[in-house]
This record gives sequence, C-alpha cells and structure tokens, in this order.
Amino acid sequence: MRNIKLTIEYDGTNYAGWQRQNNAVTIQQKVEEAIRDVTGKVSEVIGSSRTDSGVHAKGFVCNFLTESKIPAEKFKKALNSFLPEDIVILQSEEVEISFHARFNSIGKRYEYTIITGDQRPAIGRNYMYYFYRKLDIENMRSASKYILGTHDFSAFKNAGSSVKTSVRTIKEINIVEDGNMIRFIVMGDGFLYNMVRIIVGTLLEVGTGRFKPEYVVDILKSKDRSKAGKSVPANGLCLKEVFY
Repeated sequence: MRNIKLTIEYDGTNYAGWQRQNNAVTIQQKVEEAIRDVTGKVSEVIGSSRTDSGVHAKGFVCNFLTESKIPAEKFKKALNSFLPEDIVILQSEEVEISFHARFNSIGKRYEYTIITGDQRPAIGRNYMYYFYRKLDIENMRSASKYILGTHDFSAFKNAGSSVKTSVRTIKEINIVEDGNMIRFIVMGDGFLYNMVRIIVGTLLEVGTGRFKPEYVVDILKSKDRSKAGKSVPANGLCLKEVFY
C-alpha cells in the first residue's frame, strides 16, 4: 500500500465545498472519481480541511492510499486529464504511510479579498467581496492585533462545528491595501467553522466605525457569537497554504 499526497488548486464557485455530500457536487467527489478512473479502484481522499461552499484554494492538501504502481509524480498529469477545468493537481508525491492531510497539519494560511468603490465589479466577482462603504484601514489593523495569539474563539465560529475545543492560535494577520482592493491574510494553527470569514466581518465593522478596535477584546471574552461581526460571503476566501 502506498500513500499519495496531492496539492490542489480549485475554483470553488460551482461546488458545495470540499467534503463529499449526498445531494451536492463537491471537490472531494471529483477528485475521488478521477482517482477511480486512473487506478480502477475506489479510494477515499483525506482532505486537510472542510472548505465551505464557494471557497477557493490555491494550496489545498489531501492524501489517499493506493496499491497502484503508477509513479507518484505521474498522478498529477493522469488525474488532471480526468478532472474538470476548475480543479487542478499542482503536485503529486509519495509520503509516509502514516501521513494524514488533516491530522498532521500544523497550520494554514487564508486570504480574504474585498474590493471597495462606487461600483461593484463584473470581472473577478467570484473571487472577491464588494464592500461599498469607506474603511479606516489603520483602525482595522489596530483591532487585528487583539486577535493575535492564543484565545478561545467561540465568538468567532458559526453553529455546525463539532470540535472539542474552540481554542486556537492566530500567528499572523496582515491587511494589505492595493488601490481599492484590500486583502486580509490570516495564518493560524487551525480554524473553526467560518472563523476567518467572521474575523474579516468583525474587522469590517471596525473599519466602518461601528466597533472600536478595543471592542475585539470584549468579543473574545464574551465567547458569544452574536457579539462579533457578520460572516462575510464565501467567494472572497481562498486557502493559500497548508503547513506540515
């Protein structure tokens, strides 16, 4: 038995997230179907996370066990020939049999993109969130510093999470301005359900002046989801890298 690790880029627009579902098309389903077509065998693919419907990825990691004799590096080209155009294998490699894409991960880096201005975009709209209101970038940067470190992020998760603990460590938050485009880069050891989207939604509330930067401390202490900002739309979110 061999263990093959895949690094994948995908456009999540037309999919109900990563994880296989009975009533919707998912990324996992498409990758497993391609593996079956290549090897002639059904293999379960283990993903590094459960990205939501509409979320994109440029460095998603997964692995699967196989008895196929195909050289590990050849899986990349073979699988891509069976995958739709919006899912691409960037790298395929053989790893230790004990490697587990989810449990061995020590961190992830996400990027959330918004665009501001008087007019919503037509081109690129599936990869960014249009936010028409003017934002105070420096106040958002000040607020983001309170999120750094190890905290109980119960206030920053939506219902539906089945994790044992809501304690996570955020190692980096950068807010980068590029004209009327703003990118939120968030890196941590792990993330709760919708956590990045709620962090961004909360920082936007700070940017509009509805929340003071220091109010983030009260949100964290409250552990109350209703105290934080809204969960921003999925289309602006992209999983950039998984760390091992």
